[in-house]
Amino acid sequence: MTQQDTSAQPLLSRVTAGMRVVDATGAEVGTVDLVQRGDPNAVTVQAPTADPGGSLDELIASAATDEPDVPADLAARLLRTGYLKVSTGVAPTGAVYAQADQIAGVDGGAVRLTVAVAELAPED
Repeated sequence: MTQQDTSAQPLLSRVTAGMRVVDATGAEVGTVDLVQRGDPNAVTVQAPTADPGGSLDELIASAATDEPDVPADLAARLLRTGYLKVSTGVAPTGAVYAQADQIAGVDGGAVRLTVAVAELAPED
């Protein structure tokens, strides 16, 4: 785990469902729908095994989780670092994901992000 990942976890632990989320410009993104703490061992990419049919998508599916609903490489990163799922009207699917290390602060019942809403991953 990097120093940045370590410092992001205390902020993530202060976030609860229903909190307002604002981006780096101060624009309202939406509200927190889900908070997931990171697990550095949640998904790892390993050398090919005797079963060449395995893929990262299958590995993530085998983890028996419906979240995060993003491409496999990003899902693996989100599961390792932790993330917020934010309900929003700015994405066609109605939700975006913010990595734990994209949280600038948590105060006054709101989560402030280090990035603009356009940089957040939309739900698939």
